[in-house]
Amino acid sequence: MTDKDVRAAGLAALASLVADETRAACLLALLDGRAWTAGELARHAGVAPSTLSEHLGKLVAGGLLAEERQGRHRYVRLADARVAQLLEDLTVQVTPDDAARPRTLRASSAGSAMARGRTCYDHLAGRLGIAVTDALTERGLLRQDTGFALTDAGLRWYGTAGIALDRSARRPLARACLDWTERRPHLAGTAGAALCRHALEAGWCERIGSERAVRVTPSGARALYELLGIEREALC
Repeated sequence: MTDKDVRAAGLAALASLVADETRAACLLALLDGRAWTAGELARHAGVAPSTLSEHLGKLVAGGLLAEERQGRHRYVRLADARVAQLLEDLTVQVTPDDAARPRTLRASSAGSAMARGRTCYDHLAGRLGIAVTDALTERGLLRQDTGFALTDAGLRWYGTAGIALDRSARRPLARACLDWTERRPHLAGTAGAALCRHALEAGWCERIGSERAVRVTPSGARALYELLGIEREALC
């Protein structure tokens, strides 16, 4: 088999994994960056646990998910940040600009919360993610002209803000991730993950509901204004 044939076979195998709606629902749920039990995913996807187990087996075998067991529980998560990036990029491609409006108040509220602020695997997205990315760029802490890159001032800012930044990580320090609701890139990579982790641990943001939505707390709004000059209105 030639290299071309191998690539074609690999692409076809990947496409078949995400082509199933139940598996796609599980993958999108896991974009919250957390590990889920098989039972939680089965309820989320609306299928029987036995059916879900078969789907998870295929996703693990295909390298999209990683699994671990603790006692009687089986946990799964996305294999790595590259899988998350692939899913987010695909979501952008299949979500039309004029997507149908939610049919219920609950769906509308959930959609509004996700658009306002959410986690995209391990970094911030939605209007919150864009506001942070824009503020970093406007202050010369992040460059976007030749791809995303933290400046020297940006590296110092992370230290001043008390945000631990692992520069030895194999993933890019800063990477652009196209936001599927805002249609603009937000900050991902090691720097994006560190900022999101700090925001959650410091209480700047808190998760809401069962989806990936997050909201900025009053203390978070103060911190983002003091550190980046982000006005509260930009976070609503």
